This record gives sequence, C-alpha cells and structure tokens, in this order.
Amino acid sequence: MTRTAFFWDERCFWHAGGNYAFTLPIGGLVQPLAAGGLPENPETKRRMKNLMDVTGLMADLDTQSAPPASWDDLRRVHPQPFLQNFKAISDAGGGEVGLRTPFAAGGFELAALSAGLSIAALRAVLTGAARNAYALSRPPGHHCLPDWPNGFCLLANLGIAIHAARADGLAGRVAVIDWDVHHGNGTEAIFIDDPETLTISLHQEHNYPLDTGDADVVGEGAASGCNINLPLPPGAGHATYIEAMSRIVVPALQRFRPDVIVIACGYDAAAIDPLSRMLATADTFRQMTRIVMDAADDLCGGRLMMAHEGGYSEVYVPFCGHAVLEQMSGSARTAPDPFEETFAARQPNARIQAVYDQMVGELAAFHL
Repeated sequence: MTRTAFFWDERCFWHAGGNYAFTLPIGGLVQPLAAGGLPENPETKRRMKNLMDVTGLMADLDTQSAPPASWDDLRRVHPQPFLQNFKAISDAGGGEVGLRTPFAAGGFELAALSAGLSIAALRAVLTGAARNAYALSRPPGHHCLPDWPNGFCLLANLGIAIHAARADGLAGRVAVIDWDVHHGNGTEAIFIDDPETLTISLHQEHNYPLDTGDADVVGEGAASGCNINLPLPPGAGHATYIEAMSRIVVPALQRFRPDVIVIACGYDAAAIDPLSRMLATADTFRQMTRIVMDAADDLCGGRLMMAHEGGYSEVYVPFCGHAVLEQMSGSARTAPDPFEETFAARQPNARIQAVYDQMVGELAAFHL
C-alpha cells in the first residue's frame, strides 16, 4: 500500500466568475471590492499547497491529478437537463445556474475536474492503492443539490464520487462526516433516504443555509437515523468540536459500521474566517482527523478519504490543512501554528464551556 494520496490540479485554481462583493451581488449601493469576487477564491487552497511545498510535506505524499468526472458519473446524481443547461452556459462564456455559484467560460469542465479528483481519491482508498487520500477539490460541492447549485458549489463532488464507487462495485456502506462550518445540505439531500449512507454534519447553527441543518432531520423511510445534524452555537470552540466527535460521531460510526469513511473537509470553522463565528484551531482539525483515523482503523481497515470544501482565511487555512495532512500521512514535516497561543486564549471560559458540553450531551441523547 502506498503513502497518503493527494489529488490536485492547477486548473482547479482557475475556476472564476461573479460580479460579487463578498456574498452580495454588485449593484445599487453595493460597491465592488478591491480584491473582487466571492470569498471562495483560489488563494486559500493554493496557499495551502504552497505551504506544503515549502515545508516538504508534499514530498511525503503521493501527488497526482485525475480525469474529469464523466457524463455518466455526473448523471448518477444530477438530472440531464441541469447538466445540459450548465454546459451550454459554460460554453457561451459563463454565468450562474444557482445561488452564489458564478463561473466563467469552461466552468463546467473545471467543476467536472473537481468532481473527478474526489472520484479518484475515493477509488484509490477503496482499491488499496492508497491507505488514505485527500482531494484538493475546487469548486467545492457539499451544498449542491441534484438540480440546484448553491453556496459556491456547482456539482456534488462527494455524492458523485460515492455513486461512482458503487457503480464500480467498490463501496457498500459509506459514512460521510462533514465538518465544514456550513450545513452539508446537498449531501444530505442526495442520501436522505439511503440506508447504506450515514451522513453527519457538524456546523454552526443556521449559518448557511439559513433553513436547513436542524437536529430533527434524521433521514427518511428505511434511512431513518442515518442522517445526523449537529448544529453548534457560535463560538463553540475547540473543546466542543472534540466533545461532539467523541460523544456523537464515533458512536454513530460504531453503530453504522461503514466500509469507508469520507470527510467533507472544510476549514471555515477556524477562529479567523469571514463566514463563521466559531473558534476551531489548526489543532482542532488535527485532533478530529486523528479521531476519525482511529475509528477507521477499528471499523473499516483504515479506509479514509477527504475532499476539501470551504475555508476562506487565506492566512490560516494553509496551517489547518497542513495539520490535517501531517496527521493523515504521519509525516514529520510540521508547520507550527502562528496563532496557537492567541486562539487558545480566546476559547470559551469554563462556565460557557459547561453550557456547550450540556448542549452536546443533549444532542448525543437525541441521536441515541
């Protein structure tokens, strides 16, 4: 078995588009920003890879690209009329097909390439070509519904990858853990009635979307209990994430007993992110990765795959991502967190933490 596989492609950094100022359409009283565009831009991901180049971590990974998702891959999740419309607008020079999902000419092909990275990463883990794998996918995918892109997500990368793996006879029971700060509404919608897929989303409550992610959405029909939403309050911080992982996520994995674990790996719960108000740190992501790797070792032969989702701090995402890849690969290459002392001082005090721990306990009892 090879080292940790890392799938990326320079072309994914070229995805562009949008007459936006932050998340607001330009016009009326909304002045364009000097930097331009949406918070979802290539620099967070590019700077993460650059940091790994500088520390030497990239040399400890099996780095590769992958072919785009095929039309058949896409059609297993997305209706053909949606795909045809997306392709036509892309060929005509770009535009928008959902909510806050702009793209330039060739955007369809870049989104298919992003999905292709996730397909290849999951396949590498399931075939034993890699012990675990990470896809630096861009554009992201966890908000994309089958027929309606939103929240910067144009295609449902992980949904496409899971269905492709099943079409190849490689996957049965799949657990998806989404620790992006925003609710994984697209992944939830795709698998809401699938008893062979466990979906777990840890997110800041009612951040985005405003109307999804409540704890009482637990799956439909035979899949009742296979969808777990963990809405956390703003400011929840490092200890709350670790508590939720230990008290709720790991027991859920043990009950479900997946063949592979997939993570929608967003870094926007970090303490400095323009789209959230949480207090996670680089070490939070490192420790969550360790927790899931231990569960994967116990339950499914260590089979673990991650796909990059959100995270919009150009200065901090690189350190969070480096911590995750250090843990996945077992590399001795490090990138010490320059904010470690500051963010430790900003964590909830003991009285507030007791309230957060009680909330996690209530969520744990609900999902038993």
